[in-house]
Amino acid sequence: MGHSMAIAAADEVVLDLAEGEGWWGGAVADGQRMPFGRAALRRNLATSAGFLTDDQDGANQSAPFLVSNRGPYIWSEDAFSFEFVDSTLRVTGGHPVVGAGQEPTLASAFRTASHAHFPPSGARPDEAMFLSPQYNTWIEMPYTPTQDRVLSYVRGLLDSGFPPGLVIIDDNWSPAYGTWQFDLSRFPDPTSMVRTLHAWGCPVLLWIVPFVSPDTHRFRDHERNDLLIRNADGSTAIRHWWNGYSAVLDVSNPAAVATLGEDLDGLVSDHGIDGFKFDAGDLRDFRSGDQNAEMAEPTEQCEAWARIAARYRFNELRACWKMGGQPLAQRLHDKPPFWGTSGLLSLIPESIAQGLIGHPFVCPDMVGGGDVNYCSADRPVDQELFVRYAQCGALFPMMQFSMAPARVLDADHLHAVQAAVRLRQSLATEILDLVNAAAASGEPILRPLAYHFSGYEHVHDQFMLGEKILVAPVLRQGASTRSVELPPGNWIDGDGHSLTGPGTVELPVDLQSIPWFQRG
Repeated sequence: MGHSMAIAAADEVVLDLAEGEGWWGGAVADGQRMPFGRAALRRNLATSAGFLTDDQDGANQSAPFLVSNRGPYIWSEDAFSFEFVDSTLRVTGGHPVVGAGQEPTLASAFRTASHAHFPPSGARPDEAMFLSPQYNTWIEMPYTPTQDRVLSYVRGLLDSGFPPGLVIIDDNWSPAYGTWQFDLSRFPDPTSMVRTLHAWGCPVLLWIVPFVSPDTHRFRDHERNDLLIRNADGSTAIRHWWNGYSAVLDVSNPAAVATLGEDLDGLVSDHGIDGFKFDAGDLRDFRSGDQNAEMAEPTEQCEAWARIAARYRFNELRACWKMGGQPLAQRLHDKPPFWGTSGLLSLIPESIAQGLIGHPFVCPDMVGGGDVNYCSADRPVDQELFVRYAQCGALFPMMQFSMAPARVLDADHLHAVQAAVRLRQSLATEILDLVNAAAASGEPILRPLAYHFSGYEHVHDQFMLGEKILVAPVLRQGASTRSVELPPGNWIDGDGHSLTGPGTVELPVDLQSIPWFQRG
């Protein structure tokens, strides 16, 4: 069955789905529902409202791009709405264009669209972000980082056998949001701290947001210089976000961007900071009708925030609009410490979705989950879940810890996590090769099996790392076996045993098992 297409208006495309056709793209929040086409789904990319509701449940990475395993794709420069219902795809708004790959495959469609609409920049984030795990202070010291606690946290990781890696100092290192300088009452000598961390082999990132705390000198200066977003009525916008109420920097304003750049570059030059974690900037932080320098829509403000991040070789984003092909590290949103689809099971399909909207440099959430509403340093840890989380993330392009493994795990579970990290380190050169290839090609690093093998669109709990490594981590609580879908060909497991696909194999697993295979 081939495609039947009708264009009802300049801003509407209607496609009848072919037999077995599936689509990826749009919002990463829908990753577990991909490929689309089997069930009803609706998404408004302009507001992030979706899945047959009006809730804003997709306020992370998204792009006006859909791509099919049968070869076609849909792209727009602007946001559109799309709906899958009754074996039909309808795209409305945004003046979308329909294209097709040279072959009727997902890979061909993606490559064609990428080079036409979001071509690879040829650059990547710094290699140190991929060669070792990353360490984020968030769970160990939410809202309370200090110089001594940061150094103690990192020293403890290194002393317990973890390799040096990127350190992210998270929320509340500064005296107020928008006042981007160290709070000297808690960081009395930040230059010395950074120098020590560098000596230990750890680059340093600082957490920032596009918010400005009211009733501060920085707020008054920004308001006087018209650097803040204003409501439709002209009043300074004060937006509610997870830390309270703040003004919002107008990142569509070159003067505001320059002022922020001076602050950040000062931290680099004065203290040796390597880069920044650009948090927030979600669509929900902005409003259509806001008064700003460019009269930018929420999607455009989100995109502008990411453009600032792209200036730094060390960066991290959790929300992004478009910007496919750019050297941006994209982390999934904070997850609760759950086994199911809201936690561990979401990592693979949502990271696949990131790659298939043009972001190859992907990172799962912090090992064990980074949602501080469920995870904290003083709550009991599901040690088995922590291990499986680490094993799943070990062969992602990037891997990030926050909770200190040696503090929360007994000896057996700690050894299992350390083994997962050793496996990652043994493949670090191969991972960096894939990162460099993605910088040149724009293709995902972490891929669905369907990217290379037709008929595997239903597989959501395995992934390809590049085109030669197949990973099938253990994701079920109390598992003693793992069912693995092997595509056609010869596959060599981690112990050197040869298996031949296609077929399903049932593998015995224990706490340290990470089923993975290389093409023979």
